[in-house]
Amino acid sequence: MSFAHNPASRVAASGPMSDAEQRTRIDLAAAYRLAALNGWDDLVYTHISASVPGEPGHFLINPFGFGFDEVCASNLVKIDIDGNIVGTSEHRVNATGFALHASVHAARADAFCVMHLHNTAGIAVSMQPAGLLPASQHALRFHGHLAYHDYEGVTFSPADGERLVADLGDKPAMLLRNHGTLTAGRTVAEAYVLMATLIKACEIQLQAQAGAAHLVLPSAAVAERAAEQLYDNGAVEGGLEWPALLRKLDRIDRSYRD
Repeated sequence: MSFAHNPASRVAASGPMSDAEQRTRIDLAAAYRLAALNGWDDLVYTHISASVPGEPGHFLINPFGFGFDEVCASNLVKIDIDGNIVGTSEHRVNATGFALHASVHAARADAFCVMHLHNTAGIAVSMQPAGLLPASQHALRFHGHLAYHDYEGVTFSPADGERLVADLGDKPAMLLRNHGTLTAGRTVAEAYVLMATLIKACEIQLQAQAGAAHLVLPSAAVAERAAEQLYDNGAVEGGLEWPALLRKLDRIDRSYRD
């Protein structure tokens, strides 16, 4: 089957690119490059999207066929939730990626950035009946704040999207059984930091399970208290980490800004 999305039409941009959109493009491209550096990419598949500030129903996503390490601010594709390419981009987008991200953006006004990966640790933990255990401080960030969605195959229909967003609810993160991980952030930084925390939690769990028949878990009361502390009354995450990550990326390769 072809995974390329065929847009119903192309829509002219409403005007020159805003400064806010350019900043979002740079942040989103940085998220792709950082994911590549971490080995979170999967050939040319999986996606990170971000809403276009001031343009309801429009979001940015990677061009299909490009590796994460090739994504830059200028080659991100602007698309609307109806599947129309906005502006002059000649790049294609992945059909299932568009459909999944469009469903979440349409359903969640707070999902400014949606990050979906096929990382090995997340898929492995998603296969376990109990899912992510409250086995580490990283995992406790998601205690009571992690959704699950059962695998339904490769194709992604509107009905699939409805079930996925229903399972996601108001949670910031999800394990897609047999498939991967998803985070929804109020900023690109938040989606990225949530994903980094979730992946580390899954890696810790798998390594612990490989080395011990039984795991020592915190009590239910301690888990609840730690989860509340880590949730921090819903404070937006990533504000401190993101500038440091951008500085790191700038030292390695600034071309994501192009």
